[in-house]
Amino acid sequence: MRTDTEGIVLKHIKTSYNRKMIVLFSRKYGKIRAGTSIGEKGKTKSSLALQSFTVGRYELFVSRDNYNIDAAEVLKTYYKISDDLDKFMYGSYVLEFTEKVLEENVARPKVFDLLIEFLNLLETRDKGIGTLVLAYQTKLLGHAGVMPELDKCTVCGRTMEKGAGDRFLSIDSGGVVCSKCAAERGTGRQEKTKTDALIYKDDFDIIDVIKYFAAVPLRKLENIALTETTGKELQQWIREYASYHLDVSNIKSEKLI
Repeated sequence: MRTDTEGIVLKHIKTSYNRKMIVLFSRKYGKIRAGTSIGEKGKTKSSLALQSFTVGRYELFVSRDNYNIDAAEVLKTYYKISDDLDKFMYGSYVLEFTEKVLEENVARPKVFDLLIEFLNLLETRDKGIGTLVLAYQTKLLGHAGVMPELDKCTVCGRTMEKGAGDRFLSIDSGGVVCSKCAAERGTGRQEKTKTDALIYKDDFDIIDVIKYFAAVPLRKLENIALTETTGKELQQWIREYASYHLDVSNIKSEKLI
């Protein structure tokens, strides 16, 4: 069967015999692995569409779960991202993170639109890029079905409003934990064993930041930038949470940001 789909190249995989494997995030089929003989270093319309930070339309030959890219054309290229080192590093990290979160052959049109919205904002944004990335990742957790429970204790069910006492974020429990339940789990110990839950104390209103990011569209975060302390705290939490619940780890591009 021959078809076409809008898509974003997430990753290149080298193969033998002058063939290449592209990890393509397609609107129609979700994340797929597609072979192609098109050289990405050329200047044809097809080769340009295989470059990073490009939205393209891809002509596919589909046989069961096997895909081949026969031709492609550029719909939009984010050249300003490629030309800016900071934007390039953050953008590369987001593409790799997204590729690891997505399952193969499952259409995710809302995530596709979210990624395009992120790329549009990244291209034009000059400050607070790290905040934009964290907001995108928070929303992606929701689309992946693992958004943490933030309104009640995941252990005892107690409603947890701001100002209702100490709140903690538990990785393995999948959300907020009240101070009583956290104490019972040994959070206060100086040294943790490998079986202890990784818990973050809400010293920097991290819970309310996650709630805000989950509720507000990316485009409305233009003038918002987290403090360095809060940003690092949230980045570490997202890293650990995604690793535990989605098996997303060992992201090579994370070392660049």
